[in-house]
Amino acid sequence: MKILVAIDFSKVTDRMVDIVAAMPGKDSAEVFLLHVAAPEPDFVGYEAGPEVVRDQVAAEFRREHERLQQLAEQLRGAGITTTAIMIRGSTVETIFEQARKRGAELLVIGSHGHGAVFDLLFGSVSEKVVRQSTLPVLVVPARA
Repeated sequence: MKILVAIDFSKVTDRMVDIVAAMPGKDSAEVFLLHVAAPEPDFVGYEAGPEVVRDQVAAEFRREHERLQQLAEQLRGAGITTTAIMIRGSTVETIFEQARKRGAELLVIGSHGHGAVFDLLFGSVSEKVVRQSTLPVLVVPARA
């Protein structure tokens, strides 16, 4: 089975990785660990200057990449074939694009559990994925 796990390094990320590592049939699974990084922002008008901002964005990007590789190694250590993918873009669209590209049969996403008011104002990635997906989706709640 091909599983796409969309992570954002929130507090639910470690639970998602633990759940995937404990799944039945994991030895024959192929996992794609996906982190969708924020798109390149438009810094026009910022006083800090583009070079300072670029350095900060690059440092954050490196930290995210290192963490993604650590999580992928954790799954590999559990005997699961794992590919780490980090892409900048729109989160929901990138998740579906990568799922199609990789032939995923299951999506695993986390839910932050912010609440209805937060989701109304800002939207919920997990809700959008569940509503729009043609694949089965496993939603891992932030709270145990």
